[in-house]
Amino acid sequence: MSDPTPTPTPASSSPQDRDRLRLQARKPLPPTVPAYLPAAGSPLSVDRELYSAIRQGGRELVHSFTVPIRSGYAWKAEAKSIVRISTPEGAQVGDLNIWNANNPRERFWASRTKQLHSSHVSTFDRLWSCLPFMRPLCTIIDDSLSWYGVDETGGRVHDLLGTRCDPYINTLLGGSGASYDFHCHSNLTRAVLPFGLNESDVHDVINLFQVTGLDKEGRYFMNPCPAQSGDYIEFFAEQDLLMALSTCPGGDLSLWGFGADSEKEMIKCCRPLKVEVFKLVDEDKVLGLGAGWTPAERPDYRGVHGMKVPLGETR
Repeated sequence: MSDPTPTPTPASSSPQDRDRLRLQARKPLPPTVPAYLPAAGSPLSVDRELYSAIRQGGRELVHSFTVPIRSGYAWKAEAKSIVRISTPEGAQVGDLNIWNANNPRERFWASRTKQLHSSHVSTFDRLWSCLPFMRPLCTIIDDSLSWYGVDETGGRVHDLLGTRCDPYINTLLGGSGASYDFHCHSNLTRAVLPFGLNESDVHDVINLFQVTGLDKEGRYFMNPCPAQSGDYIEFFAEQDLLMALSTCPGGDLSLWGFGADSEKEMIKCCRPLKVEVFKLVDEDKVLGLGAGWTPAERPDYRGVHGMKVPLGETR
């Protein structure tokens, strides 16, 4: 009688068998703990009494603009002002870019904000700037969609997982007949040109009013926008800001898709967005509550990444 077929070992088995054995040998993991947890006094933990007072304080309108469908608009907001973005006619997604108005090299960093807070943000979360600045650009002080939470598909609102739509990926996936000039990337590019910026300055956005998530395979999905007429989100400017907003050509995303005719279909669910900038009426009183508001400062890192650069010739 011949010997029975030997049991495969990790050294001789197929890649599929080796993967299965490794999976079986994997030890159970403890419950996950967020990598960045806010502690008392941490920049990740805002003074809720102070920022609630900012939200509730008297305000004076200094600027207002309605952004038409499938277009972009850029504006400045001084430090200590309140910026309100709303949906005056119903559900509509907006892609928002932010820069330091005095130095556009300092700009919104979506990935780090996602790590520090969540993949989707709401009241008392902050939008952080890139390296080497690493400080809050603004703080969310109100959000009429904070009730949305997590839906049955795992979707959440005010998305940091994805980024702006653009004509390059649309042409790539939609074919040569899908060339289109009014994606969010293009809208933002046109909007910032009067401020001396260009396409290379447009960066990853926060997708306002947009519901997204990851499915069981880790793939990005988008659900229709839940906003109704009059929904809004408000930001407190921690610095002098340049902000740019695109009214997404996908509208409320209920008819989203790729292809040569997709833009014609999606326009049926496109609506404007409204931008309002306010000044606090009693600024000194409101911002002096508790520990008081102070301007955001850069981290006091004094190293040079391990480099020692000579200042000149040595003898």
